[in-house]
Amino acid sequence: MGVRFCTQGNLILIVFEEVEEITELKKRKKEVKVSKKISGKRIKAATKIQAWWRGTLVRRALLHAALRAWIIQCWWRLTLARMLHKKRKAALINYADRERAVVKLQSLVRMWRIHWRYCQVLKAIYVIQCHWQCHNCQTCALLQGHCIVTATHLQFHIEITNP
Repeated sequence: MGVRFCTQGNLILIVFEEVEEITELKKRKKEVKVSKKISGKRIKAATKIQAWWRGTLVRRALLHAALRAWIIQCWWRLTLARMLHKKRKAALINYADRERAVVKLQSLVRMWRIHWRYCQVLKAIYVIQCHWQCHNCQTCALLQGHCIVTATHLQFHIEITNP
């Protein structure tokens, strides 16, 4: 649609294309709305994918951190067990050394007491033999004796027999 005017040799052409422009504007607005809807859906989908990926990364990082903490805890428990084993072994060795020393000392004391009693018996035997030799010339008797040494007593029996 348009209007044509002719003045002084100049041609003026006025064209009204409002209807077509309006329809084109409407089409463009619809296309923009549709593209906005599509881009909005795409943005929402992209946001969901990004959120899922960030969640996956966070869970993976937490899993790695938990595994590292677990490894450190296992190592520490093993170290504590080794230290406890070393302490127990040292205590056992110390106890065994003390017991060995006590037993050795008791054995030495018993040996000394028995040796002392044995020396007493020998002295007594020497005295008896010395006195007996003086009497042996006069009689022909035999001297038999035995000695019992206990932890607390000395028993000495002598028998004189005539053949």
